[in-house]
Amino acid sequence: MSHKPLVPDSLSIRQVLAHTEPLQRLQQRVKASNERFNAVRGCLPAALLPHIKAGPLDEDQWTLLVSNQAVAAKLHHLQPHIEAALQGQGWRPCILRIKVQPNRP
Repeated sequence: MSHKPLVPDSLSIRQVLAHTEPLQRLQQRVKASNERFNAVRGCLPAALLPHIKAGPLDEDQWTLLVSNQAVAAKLHHLQPHIEAALQGQGWRPCILRIKVQPNRP
């Protein structure tokens, strides 16, 4: 059984992303943020990993989103190691922000 689109001649999300420059840039920033997070995973305690997510990235800063203030405090202590890990893997230095973003029900 074939499904027809609800809107004739509609584009898939993939097609829209491929042909819209602002969305392409957003997609590239999301990818770069995730790559940075993967680059620093090794210097983060395993117990904290479920509480940390890669956040927004722009030209001057990168944000790590954390689930609570205790995790944020620990990351602030680890910040020099995180920044060194990024630079050691060739990432351009930038401001590392840590933002508490509690899980919402």
